[in-house]
Amino acid sequence: QVHLVESGGGLVQAGGSLRLSCTASARTFRLYAMGWFRQAPGMEREFVAGISSTGYATYYTDAVKGRFTISRDNAENTVYLQMNSLKPEDTAVYFCAAHFTSRTTVIYKTLRDYEYWGQGTQATVSS
Repeated sequence: QVHLVESGGGLVQAGGSLRLSCTASARTFRLYAMGWFRQAPGMEREFVAGISSTGYATYYTDAVKGRFTISRDNAENTVYLQMNSLKPEDTAVYFCAAHFTSRTTVIYKTLRDYEYWGQGTQATVSS
């Protein structure tokens, strides 16, 4: 069982930045591909960004490319999401997710790929 805890959400004005963190309890964190998803009120949960287990590969949904950066520190069991140039439409609960894999360069982009989820952290962008 892997326990994920997100932090770093908050209220920010449009154009501002937030840095989300997700810390995992897994002793073999380096064997997990990680992803960030978000869910706005009344909407389905959607993929935002993913990173391979080694951190060498990343992928972003089109809506956040050039504004968000996903990274990880395997020594600290933590994955980050740096969110810049935030827009009101980025307002959502942000969830991190983990998938155990031996494929070190693969990024997983769908909800069903991930076995473990955090509780989420709210990010609100005011106009």
